[in-house]
Amino acid sequence: MLNRRHLRVKVLQTIYAYQQSDDKNVNNFEKALLKSVDQVYEMYIWVLALVSEVAEYTLVDAEERANKFLPTEHDLNADTRLSNNTFIELLRQNEQFSDLCKKYKVDAVFDTEIVKSIFQILKQSPEYIAYLENEDRSLKAEKDIVKFIFKKIILKSPAIEQIFDEHFINWTTDKDVLQALLAKTLKNFNSEDPEKNHLAQLCPNWADDKEFIVDLFRLTTRHGEDYQKYISGKTKNWEAERIALIDTLLMRMAITELLNFSSIPVKVTINEYIEISKEFSTPKSNSFINGILDKILIELQKEGKIRKFGRGLIG
Repeated sequence: MLNRRHLRVKVLQTIYAYQQSDDKNVNNFEKALLKSVDQVYEMYIWVLALVSEVAEYTLVDAEERANKFLPTEHDLNADTRLSNNTFIELLRQNEQFSDLCKKYKVDAVFDTEIVKSIFQILKQSPEYIAYLENEDRSLKAEKDIVKFIFKKIILKSPAIEQIFDEHFINWTTDKDVLQALLAKTLKNFNSEDPEKNHLAQLCPNWADDKEFIVDLFRLTTRHGEDYQKYISGKTKNWEAERIALIDTLLMRMAITELLNFSSIPVKVTINEYIEISKEFSTPKSNSFINGILDKILIELQKEGKIRKFGRGLIG
């Protein structure tokens, strides 16, 4: 699922695009921000649909083998157990999944050859052979093969990588979220009654999280130049061009949180942006950002501008 760090990264990516663009219509970028979040869920539905299509392809494969000019006994008795895998059947019966497949138009996404290529890899794997030989039809055993298809085949397929990379600009950074969503789905589907199973939620509380990212984006872009004065005041010995744009944007976002988000502890804000810098900026950025934000925090506290409510929010 998307946690607050993932959401901060989404805001960072949007602000970066805004800074690099000639278009300064904030509304356009706000829509792009919300779309980038929704695309994570779209990606999730695509993958679930792909697993279902791979399972369905076992019937196509069995028919093709039976229709060979000289089919073997094995060809005539191909095992199609995956086609009615319990987890996949429960997924197909899930109304929310069906509705989202229509919303995201998954029928038009994957070419038959892509599905076939995944199945061919699966068919040769020891895990799939063991699955067919195993008499255990418990929901747990049925989930295990689905997990294998996703983690060991789909995520490692160059063809799938290309499809997702072309459609989802943040595919490489969203992969971890995708894996978490699938893991949560496998956990949620624990009943053979379809009505008791639920897809994973993208965010625990989307109403609050949506307000958080929209406000963080709008306030950072609106007050960016004002907050830059704090940064410039603490980096007088640094040439402006030596400071990475990502570092500047991360510090502006941190200042936005410190001044405008009264329920987020100071330490949480600073630590979050330091951690994000480790992944998205230069090797030395985290220590640089940490030092500058510490100095800015002292100044803001002296000016009485840090207003946090609740125990443990100031330190």
